[in-house]
Amino acid sequence: MGKVIAVSNQKGGVGKTTTVVNLAAALGLKGKKVLIIDLDPQGNTTTSLGVSKKSIRYTSYDVLVEQCKAFEAVVSTQFRGISIIPATKDLAGAAVELIDEKDRASFLKMQLADVRDDYDFVLIDCAPSLDIITVNALTAADSALIPIQCEFLSLEGLSELIDTIKRIRKSSNPELKVEGILYTMYVGRYKLTEQVAAEVDKYFKKDVFNTVIPRSVAISEAPSFGMPIMYYDKKSKGAKAYEELAKEILKREKGTVRN
Repeated sequence: MGKVIAVSNQKGGVGKTTTVVNLAAALGLKGKKVLIIDLDPQGNTTTSLGVSKKSIRYTSYDVLVEQCKAFEAVVSTQFRGISIIPATKDLAGAAVELIDEKDRASFLKMQLADVRDDYDFVLIDCAPSLDIITVNALTAADSALIPIQCEFLSLEGLSELIDTIKRIRKSSNPELKVEGILYTMYVGRYKLTEQVAAEVDKYFKKDVFNTVIPRSVAISEAPSFGMPIMYYDKKSKGAKAYEELAKEILKREKGTVRN
């Protein structure tokens, strides 16, 4: 059964989409079969993989509101091992349509039951919010990967997300784990970076990945070419960092995943 990881943080601009795209690419290049689910109405993950929104028949919106089965919405990409259920701005309407539905937190989990066995990993890119769509992602997931930028406002957002995860454990997904906290856009020479990292380590050290993702021009440029960093500039520091992250996650899969 494929492992489902929700990449989530209600704070925007912390590298969720970048992490989903590049972690998927790194896992794909290691021979893993990966399904990405774009659950952000902005559809940036879809665009970052070079998928034309004009050619899409079904999207994650259609999956959530049960207008199609999950497998019908899967689109292949040009990158090794990666498929995607894309998103468009229509997804924003799902939050309203699901709000009065019975079992509204579990729609995505039910839909994924038919496809997760076909993949080694399912990575869900969540919107910067904690609405019913993100709750669906966390209910469907085995674990949550939390990217954070080393700035003080990220600490407040991290605490809120950890509280949300605890609530979801009590309500709809008791097995949900924290896959890890990932430092992104990391600049080690900045005093603020050191201070924030020290504060996070103080409370969540067991959950922090050893790998950090550096601030990188190449990582920022790659989406405009519709490519993961490994395909845009495989020798860059960013590509090497995401390869290390993939190795760290795969190593954990062979051992014990931290709670």
